[in-house]
Amino acid sequence: VPPAVEKGQKQATRSLVTVPLVNDTIPHAVRAKFGSADVLLMPAGGGTGIIAGAAVRSVCEAAGIKNIITKSMGTSNQITVVKAAIKALKQLRTTQDTERLRGVTLS
Repeated sequence: VPPAVEKGQKQATRSLVTVPLVNDTIPHAVRAKFGSADVLLMPAGGGTGIIAGAAVRSVCEAAGIKNIITKSMGTSNQITVVKAAIKALKQLRTTQDTERLRGVTLS
């Protein structure tokens, strides 16, 4: 069992994703599709909490997001919904990232 646990930990650390947060929420709305699962993540104001189904709620809590509104469309298969949510979180960018990529300053 220990080699299997070590292998799983190595794979998990290789697939870690950094999620940009602004005031305990995501910087902008994002939508991602994985298979037939379609997930919409929207930023929410302080005190809103995590308004999400069980699958997306777990992903958001693990990412450290405190205020977010989500909508899952398409399939109810939790595995594909989680993969779509992770895909959506990978698409997030802060304003500073966008400015650096475009080479301009945004107001």
